[in-house]
Amino acid sequence: MNAPGTMRARWAGTLSVRGGDAKRKTCLREPMERSSGVLLHPTSLCGPWGGGDIGPEARAFSVWLGRGRQSWWQMLPLGPVDGGGSPYNSPSAFAGSAGLISVDDLLADGLLGHEEVVDLRRDAPKGDVDFRFVEERRVPLVRRAAMRLASDDAGGVAEFVAEQPWLPEWSAFAASKHQNGGAPWWEWDDRPPDPTLVATECAVQVLFARQWSRLREAAGAAGVRLIGDLPIFVAGDSADVTGQRSLFLLNEHGQPEVVAGCPPDAFTPAGQKWGMPLYDWEGNAATGFAWWRLRLTALLERVDLVRIDHFRGFEAAWHVPVDAPDASTGRWVPGPGAQLFEALQESCGDTLPLIAEDLGIITPAVEALRDGFDLPGMRILQFAFGGEPNHPYLPHSYPSRSVVYTGTHDNQTTLGWWLSIGEEERSRVLRYVGGGSGDPAWDLIRLAWDSPAELAVAPMQDLLALDDQSRLNTPGRAEGNWSWRLDTRPDDLVAGRLAEVTMRSGRAQ
Repeated sequence: MNAPGTMRARWAGTLSVRGGDAKRKTCLREPMERSSGVLLHPTSLCGPWGGGDIGPEARAFSVWLGRGRQSWWQMLPLGPVDGGGSPYNSPSAFAGSAGLISVDDLLADGLLGHEEVVDLRRDAPKGDVDFRFVEERRVPLVRRAAMRLASDDAGGVAEFVAEQPWLPEWSAFAASKHQNGGAPWWEWDDRPPDPTLVATECAVQVLFARQWSRLREAAGAAGVRLIGDLPIFVAGDSADVTGQRSLFLLNEHGQPEVVAGCPPDAFTPAGQKWGMPLYDWEGNAATGFAWWRLRLTALLERVDLVRIDHFRGFEAAWHVPVDAPDASTGRWVPGPGAQLFEALQESCGDTLPLIAEDLGIITPAVEALRDGFDLPGMRILQFAFGGEPNHPYLPHSYPSRSVVYTGTHDNQTTLGWWLSIGEEERSRVLRYVGGGSGDPAWDLIRLAWDSPAELAVAPMQDLLALDDQSRLNTPGRAEGNWSWRLDTRPDDLVAGRLAEVTMRSGRAQ
């Protein structure tokens, strides 16, 4: 069926009302000074509710980062996840995930009673994140709290909705999906979304915003700024695709004939077929890229800096036929290039607060696009020692306008990588670091922190020297990802070790 008319929004008109000098000032950021940070998604925090969230444990972690003299906390996308827990295949480019809302804070705010969470506390798994448990047991309690907030005239829901132009579209989509038993939008019946469910979904976003504000305040008090993540694509079964069809390459039934992916490489011989719809860049340009401008400004209301995922897709993206068995038959199709980023500058000023995830097959045209807007690119230390004598990821060759990672959420942990490489590659590492300390994860952390890159980041797993049992994601693997989390809060010994490395390398703020 067609998407409900209530889910359509006039992005260009809305943005012009909310845009202008006031919005531009909120987006302006100074260039990064020499600093460092830690990569950890909130789902990976410890806690009693089956998965980490943005409540007390997140606030405690920001304080821990401050004790470690860190300036940045980097996270993955904050939106609702897909059935496998991936935040990169989300049904919304704007909404905060109900699964990240803290039960502890709902209890403290009186929106849930302690008797209502007894069974949840008893049954919650203690190990890795159980996304099914979170969705089926925890999120219904979040919605119950949201219904109570929505019924309170003093709850501030109406005011929040009026300030968020994306929210009517998302709340109608989420309500319709709920009343259709979670089916994809093209299988829905013709009922309009239930007004009570719509109001509840709006209130869920109010709860997320309130808890996020508390986290950001705690992080700011600890001297920690937040790095968000903007996925280039959204899910086909999303509020964005149903409500903004002219922005995507879809047939008359609202379905894609080509989907996103990446070509074959040394890691995935058949390439990767991600399955998300691709953009109709002419349709986006016709609106002045208003949806993209709103995406970025909305995210910058939550975070201070944004990693923009799959940056090379803005120069050219790999288009895969929807019925192809894998990605090997895809082809490169040009993207919007500079035109998009010029439009983003209209909303955010000349200094775009972006990190370009420029990994994969990077051409001179991709580098020109990145450098033309003075965006820092990424360097991954695990890739630097594979055999090329002057590999561009070796730290001595970094431009200062770059961000170095020991590894990312898509890589092995550094200890896991070290255990998997051959003796020749290990020898190259040891020669480069001057013999090594016997602790390869911290050897690479020191190497990253000592590099010329403006920003150095390590995943939390590397600070704890964990092996691949704690890996977060394996690209190309459909199941078993995103679920690792801490058993307990990291201790002060690790914070002290991190503070020492940070101060010695001149990155402490």
